Amino acid sequence: MEKIVDYKGVELHRKELIVLKNVDFTLEEGEFVYLIGKVGSGKSSLLKSMYAEIPVAAGEARVLGYDLLDLQRRDIPMLRRKIGIVFQDFQLLTDRSVYENLRFVLDATGWSDRHEIDGRIEEVLTEVGMLTKSYKMPHELSGGEQQRIVIARALLNRPRLILADEPTGNLDPATGEQIVNRLREISRKGTAVVMATHNLGLVEEMPGRVVKCERKGIAEYE
Repeated sequence: MEKIVDYKGVELHRKELIVLKNVDFTLEEGEFVYLIGKVGSGKSSLLKSMYAEIPVAAGEARVLGYDLLDLQRRDIPMLRRKIGIVFQDFQLLTDRSVYENLRFVLDATGWSDRHEIDGRIEEVLTEVGMLTKSYKMPHELSGGEQQRIVIARALLNRPRLILADEPTGNLDPATGEQIVNRLREISRKGTAVVMATHNLGLVEEMPGRVVKCERKGIAEYE
């Protein structure tokens, strides 16, 4: 199995303060990992380092074959195109429909053939069970439906890695469980998924590999 993420002795800083240090972490193709820890423990920083939002200060760090310590600015868009990101607060464009939200991403990442664009949007909406909602505006959708659209958006460019930062944080427990199930299905199809969460109930309900951020480090959680 190919390593999607390979961190050795990684150190991350925020405003010159050490957030995480001595981080060893590997993620393989199709693997699903929960990232747990208290607020401020470094979960979001670790995810942001993987898509080059936060620089790696020290150590060795490779994501999808890119050396993050030697990553050129011009290569960052290419790295991010291979990564799907799911945010807690959705970050959908409120002035346009579901279809237009997804079309915007494809336009921005170089898709130009209208037939291919329509086909890909139909594929990802079908995958998350939202094909009949393409004409809806975000405010017409429930929180769970919006999060499904966010997952569809993350899948558009067929990423090899999905990073989900507290994707169930604004959802009721039953809807949150549905979202986790959807992400786990995606991982079973070969896309690696890292999901940051503070909801240990979900982790216990749907067990998997768990990595915990604490004391400025990370450790496998039994």
